[in-house]
Amino acid sequence: MRIVVAPDSFKEALPARQVCEAIARGIRRARPDAAIDLLPMADGGEGTVDALVAATNGQLRESTVTGPLGEPVRACWGVLGDDGGTAVLEMAAASGLGLVPSDRRNPLLTTTCGTGELIAAALNSGARRILIGIGGSATNDGGTGAAQAVGVRFVDRNGRVLPNGLSGGQLGLIHRIDPASRDPRIGQVPIEVACDVDNPLCGPRGAAAVYGPQKGADPESVRILDQNLAHLADVIQRDLGMQVRDTPGAGAAGGLGAGLLAFFDAKLRPGIQMVMDALRFLERIASADLIITGEGRLDRQSMMGKLIEGVGRAAKAAGVPVIAMVGSIGQGADDALEVLQSYHCINPPNTPPAEALPQTATRLEQTAARVLSDR
Repeated sequence: MRIVVAPDSFKEALPARQVCEAIARGIRRARPDAAIDLLPMADGGEGTVDALVAATNGQLRESTVTGPLGEPVRACWGVLGDDGGTAVLEMAAASGLGLVPSDRRNPLLTTTCGTGELIAAALNSGARRILIGIGGSATNDGGTGAAQAVGVRFVDRNGRVLPNGLSGGQLGLIHRIDPASRDPRIGQVPIEVACDVDNPLCGPRGAAAVYGPQKGADPESVRILDQNLAHLADVIQRDLGMQVRDTPGAGAAGGLGAGLLAFFDAKLRPGIQMVMDALRFLERIASADLIITGEGRLDRQSMMGKLIEGVGRAAKAAGVPVIAMVGSIGQGADDALEVLQSYHCINPPNTPPAEALPQTATRLEQTAARVLSDR
């Protein structure tokens, strides 16, 4: 029996690699003769770098970059091991909300400069393709800070080049975009962006209105940020000939989706599909008898572009049964049975997180042993 173990991380408990290892221990208890292929996964959000590097025996790297408030931070990124030419980044490592103390969160002030510096680091390493996860941002600058880091210049009405580190509150100062000094490798090296939202850049469903408050924006700040993004969209259309205002996904990560389209010639893709393609998922499961996936919680959102849906649909199309192991179950969990043969909660009902999280590895192993014994 050949079993592919392809879970996401269990947030706040275990990274995907350790989830794989715990499930594998349980499989070996029940089926010592099983051939097990460990394939740590992610859906393009937090943990994507670790999962892709682990699954391909790649390398983790670190770079010092400009954090969201302009202070230096150490950001981890990776190079995949299958060809050595694909770099994988998470914007949250350089420009994420977790890097800003709660009492300093203000998207009028934060910048994606460090994300652009990570892209430059990947290019300097010889990357021939770049994959970027853009969840968890602290920013609302439309990707202008990132663009400055690779040489795009933004000019004010007086002809002065605006200094690096543009923030959401400064976009109204932009009068003209000058891409002449942009790193020439941008546009030659394909950049794929994991984007699982369809929000436009501005308006009632835009970056500022929907995501600004969770980054510290009050109603007046949201109004200013949205107005500034609309202004940026107009300047992009005039100077670069690209319409990003209403593009689905342009509003992701405080408008970084729009910035990556306009300034980096990037392509936005569903996160789980980007990850599965990078891992050659369909090749890995071609001869499998069973796939075990999982994530921290199974509920209605799991069937809205999350990992369990992506793995389940791909496996179902390939004729391979899938079971899921999860830390907790919420409303709508049964929707996943459209693509899963079964799902199994590793914790007793109503277990408090403080009790469940430290036991995650043990309970994954126990659940895997029990489920495989019954098959």
